[in-house]
Amino acid sequence: MSNVEVEDSIMSYLSQSETDTSPKDLNVVVMLHNFWEQRQTGGLNGSSSESDGSVAIQTESLLLYESAPSPGPPYVCYVTLPGGSCFGNYKVCDTQAEARRDAARVALMNSLVNELPCRRINPQFIAQSLQQAATDSAVSIEDACDSSTSIGTYSLLLHSYIGRTMLEFQEMMTIFQLLQWNGTLKALRERQCSRQSVISYYSQRGLDEYMRSSMALDWLGREQRLPGRLGEELQVAQRELVLARRRGIELRFYKEKTEILSLALSQAYTHHTPEDYSEAPSHTYKQEQLPLHTLYSQDTEVQITPPYSPSPTLHKKQTVLQTSGKHMPY
Repeated sequence: MSNVEVEDSIMSYLSQSETDTSPKDLNVVVMLHNFWEQRQTGGLNGSSSESDGSVAIQTESLLLYESAPSPGPPYVCYVTLPGGSCFGNYKVCDTQAEARRDAARVALMNSLVNELPCRRINPQFIAQSLQQAATDSAVSIEDACDSSTSIGTYSLLLHSYIGRTMLEFQEMMTIFQLLQWNGTLKALRERQCSRQSVISYYSQRGLDEYMRSSMALDWLGREQRLPGRLGEELQVAQRELVLARRRGIELRFYKEKTEILSLALSQAYTHHTPEDYSEAPSHTYKQEQLPLHTLYSQDTEVQITPPYSPSPTLHKKQTVLQTSGKHMPY
């Protein structure tokens, strides 16, 4: 059976839940948990799935379900996977339980298809991606060998994830998409930090509460300089999140933006005086003390649009490849 046939078979089976009048017949919440429990213990890779007490404790908190506040239907639920990828319910749901099941269904479809061989980053995928990126951005493909260029940075990122899945690549890319959206990458470029050192630092660090708080402080500073901007940006982010969820795509980038802006707005006129957050951007970079090195060549302003989605997004009986960020970071 070909990869396409396997993929169609998986989607056809899981899509039964859209019309199934008896949700108990297909317990996708349990299926999703079992999938990631097996993956955590190595069961999907053919190794022993025998677990001890410590593994059992770890698997209890593998998945995070969050219900969006709502006075009534339709209800919205998000599920975050161990690597950080987030999915939400695709259908219009009249109960919170239904929203939870549908979010699990979308996440399970993506999780299963992500295990297919065709979802691994390989030399052929990298070559096609770089060629398409060069064409779309009107740059030379030879620039992919130069890490000081945007397409060279994209090539470096792709090669660092060779052999890994597109969902894993998307999880890493989300961090840089947030840094670009927040203006952090631009500030680091102005401080003459090299691309390679920035990539190395944030790839190892990941996305944590300190980074979210730092971004929220940056937006507090912008609100002080231009009152009303924070509310407008939050409305845009909330609309993007709704549209992305209705498309059935991976949501972490949109959800993180919404939460960062909501945090900033909640603090805008309560715990901070204008003096506190007028210096927020510079305070953020001083505190981080990034181990970054200076550039030895001129950065370009060319931005790359990855031609293929690093995260396969699946809903109903179609395969939808998506890229959550329009531009290649840094």
